[in-house]
Amino acid sequence: MQTTFRMDGLTGSARPVKPWMKVTPAIVTIGIIAAFAVHGRIAQPANYNDFADHSALLGIPHAGDVLSNIGFALVAIWGWLTLWPHRNSDQLRAGWPGYRLFLIGLFLTVFGSAFFHLAPGNGRLTWDMLPIALAGAGLLVGVRGDTQRGSNTNIEAIGLALFAAAGVVWWVYTDRHGAGDLRPYLLLQVLPLVLIPLWQSIHRAPRTERIAFAAAMGLYVLAKLAEVLDHQIANTLGFVSGHTLKHLIATAATAAIVWGVTRRLSKAERSL
Repeated sequence: MQTTFRMDGLTGSARPVKPWMKVTPAIVTIGIIAAFAVHGRIAQPANYNDFADHSALLGIPHAGDVLSNIGFALVAIWGWLTLWPHRNSDQLRAGWPGYRLFLIGLFLTVFGSAFFHLAPGNGRLTWDMLPIALAGAGLLVGVRGDTQRGSNTNIEAIGLALFAAAGVVWWVYTDRHGAGDLRPYLLLQVLPLVLIPLWQSIHRAPRTERIAFAAAMGLYVLAKLAEVLDHQIANTLGFVSGHTLKHLIATAATAAIVWGVTRRLSKAERSL
């Protein structure tokens, strides 16, 4: 089989992509899905809604957890304003359907998460989970489109958005029957951490963009750690809870993603 060179301006090298490398992400994806299936149901921790933040500001309960979502809106607006003008360019056309979904999900996270944290409980958690799932789905499609321009990202964005919604619906259904299962929802949080570095490495994404996305993935893991240590961080620092800190770190992670993509577009414009 003849290998082809990536010469479309989206990669940092004209190195040929070997056939076995092309199928590696699919094999890894199947392996992750199989691991989730074998593991069995993943339930929400019983004390998940017991957050450490009990601050109040201007009559807003849990103000730290609520107001710390504002950063997501700022990043989403910044991303939309900087990427929208390039949506039909050769550098962004394939990835735009995914990044559009990512930015919409990110913006909706502000309202969903704030609504949930005003009165934490499983009844409101759906509105926090859904936009996060949409953002994860969009990020997958966006990077796939950037690195593999032959993919039909419009269809993929619709398909993964439906899967994201179905995953949240599945959790609601199973939770109401006393056996909540987060596996489909968590899948859209795990896959980007694994597939994005793989795609960018295999298809030689620009070095700066790979660094930006790697920083985002690292910050995301740090944010999840802050979430787990919610009460410990609140007790240690006093002025901020772990969950509030999680929102701030996750905001930085999304900002790194937007910066990485806009940086690539800026370099492409200068090279014209």
